[in-house]
Amino acid sequence: MKLMNVLQNECIRAGADCSSRDEVLLAISELAKKSPLLSHLEEIDVFNALLEREKLNSTGFGDGIAIPHCRIDGVEDFVVGIICVPSGVEFCAMDEKPVKLFVFIIAPSSSSNEHIKILSAISQVLMVPSTVTELLTAPTAEVLEENFLRHVRDEADPKKHDTKNLFRIQIQNEELFQDVLQIFEGFQASTVMVSESEPASNYLQKMPLFAGFWNDKSSAFCKVILATVDKQDTNETIRRIEKHCGSLDNRSDILLTVQELFYCAGSLE
Repeated sequence: MKLMNVLQNECIRAGADCSSRDEVLLAISELAKKSPLLSHLEEIDVFNALLEREKLNSTGFGDGIAIPHCRIDGVEDFVVGIICVPSGVEFCAMDEKPVKLFVFIIAPSSSSNEHIKILSAISQVLMVPSTVTELLTAPTAEVLEENFLRHVRDEADPKKHDTKNLFRIQIQNEELFQDVLQIFEGFQASTVMVSESEPASNYLQKMPLFAGFWNDKSSAFCKVILATVDKQDTNETIRRIEKHCGSLDNRSDILLTVQELFYCAGSLE
């Protein structure tokens, strides 16, 4: 879930005039209620949830910044908003300084992992002092939103880039290597690279402690094939490899691993 997708533009306010913690939480509750996602709640419900969270421990973490947040039953998606109080408010912050910038989160009660990710993403934006200054001096809600989003770290979208698997094949048989390489070249969607490799035995046999365990010729040939293959072709690729090699479980000159890729983009000639 991207921070930029849960920031609600109707929940942003620049230049607010609040004089206490409770006034800030009431202002946040009023702003949050403007989101259609919270239309079934009353402002007092949001206020009470935020207040209960502050009673556990202040969300003011210093340098004039706080991230008030709470989880509420019946909320189906995240509502994130921003409110600036240029004059500052006593908020029991860790450094005991007044808080001027509040980025708040109203979260579903059952989405703890996403809640943590959003908290972390907001913290990344606010950790740069110059960014906070820029946000506090925004004259309007529109400028405040634009300034905040400009500093949101662009997150990789895996949805269109998780369609491939990575094949890694280590081969110590030159004839077998040529056959396997041709299999990958037969898949037009594959990107294939070959690199030299050496087994650990080549190094261990040079150590006095392990001398005599291996002969010099046993590992003379060793190459690695790295190939990205469409997920839909994974089983067929394995089938073709085993057609040439026989059961991989019965061989000691080839090792195949297949890894699911979270993100894969680009290609190589």
